[in-house]
Amino acid sequence: MFSSFPKVALALIACALALPAMGRTLRVCADPDNLPFSNSHQQGYENKIATLVAAELHAELTYEWQRMGRGFVREYLNRGACDLLIGVPANFKPVLTTTPYYRSTYVFVTRRDHHLQLSSLNDPAMHSIKIGVQVMDEDYTPPASALARRGLQDEIVGFESTGDQADSIVRAVADGKVDTAMVWGPLAGYFAQKFKSALELTPVTPEVDPPGLPFTFAISMGVQKGNSRLRDELEGVLSRRRTEIQKILRSYGVPLLETAPSTPGE
Repeated sequence: MFSSFPKVALALIACALALPAMGRTLRVCADPDNLPFSNSHQQGYENKIATLVAAELHAELTYEWQRMGRGFVREYLNRGACDLLIGVPANFKPVLTTTPYYRSTYVFVTRRDHHLQLSSLNDPAMHSIKIGVQVMDEDYTPPASALARRGLQDEIVGFESTGDQADSIVRAVADGKVDTAMVWGPLAGYFAQKFKSALELTPVTPEVDPPGLPFTFAISMGVQKGNSRLRDELEGVLSRRRTEIQKILRSYGVPLLETAPSTPGE
């Protein structure tokens, strides 16, 4: 009877030590229908990264599925419905951010056989072609503002870029309904893969349209302000698993730019 005590004690101690890790939950707020970023079937690259992060933190991964509209941080993250946003701009002030884990850019999407070879909004060809742009929450994305400043309003064709219509802007280029589209790189890269080599992606230059409209964005993870403990844990994960995260991003066709040295958000 007593000879078995050391083994039993060791087993109980091991279980006790494991309980905090087994009992931990990482709650991620994510959009349920927003590929290539996330969806409720966990098919997006942010879902894959969330799975990696949860495993590294020895936590069970759960989701709060909500559209990421205005007031989202206030209504969900700040009220404790979730702990983490996987993809937010590095300078997103409502949250505490990590250092960026990737940087991408808006791109021109064109058909290779049309040989447009666009890279700049100042290209004279822009005045004689139809240009697709993304519409988000009743607002246009940065390229549309830059085009409008150049008097190209009549050339703009707007497309929804979430849900069932997410691929419509890239498909419109492939089908010849527009001559080019200016699309956020991760979305463009993901849906262009469906058309193999028929489409060409070219980064929009320059990276900032004067006087200060950016076309490139560094992407970080975000937590509730004040939760520096979780933010610091995430920093460790991003450092240790950088190679795996980059591999996930590339597998989804995300155009990756070099990330500039940066410090976590305050």
